[in-house]
Amino acid sequence: MILGVTIDGKRGVAKAFGTIPRQMCHFNQVAIVKRYLICKPKLEASIELLKLCRRIPTSIQNRFADALSQWHGKYGAFLHEKTINPTTGKLSPTYAKRASAYRSLTRNLPYLFTYKNYKEFAIPNTTSSLDGGVFSHLKKLIKLHQGLALKRKVKLIDEQLDNYNKR
Repeated sequence: MILGVTIDGKRGVAKAFGTIPRQMCHFNQVAIVKRYLICKPKLEASIELLKLCRRIPTSIQNRFADALSQWHGKYGAFLHEKTINPTTGKLSPTYAKRASAYRSLTRNLPYLFTYKNYKEFAIPNTTSSLDGGVFSHLKKLIKLHQGLALKRKVKLIDEQLDNYNKR
């Protein structure tokens, strides 16, 4: 029986586990934010958001949520700036990638500290130990069967996890 799972951010995998406690991999969360901000950002808002993100493994949920809220209070207007495209004349977000990095953190916040909330399940905070085992096998299966409808992919994953649990 699976008591908890550490996920890498792919929504389909998260949905497949239903109500089982899910932990978002800290490494993957930082990688997602870095992808939006670049590794060595120049803007103060981006530098601070990346520093905040890197503190996830040593933080607790309430403190991290407060720090993220304070960051948004300080830079929220910055995220909502719009620029007129000279070609089309339409408004578009000036800092869309920074806003995406922030949204990723807020969307995944409930899953970043699951390993601390369910200590009795010993859920790891990264997928490092899993990527070489169960999940790499599932990812290969899903990749092999790319044309499957979502319903069938979920069934495939369920069957594989059932087989894994029977071992």
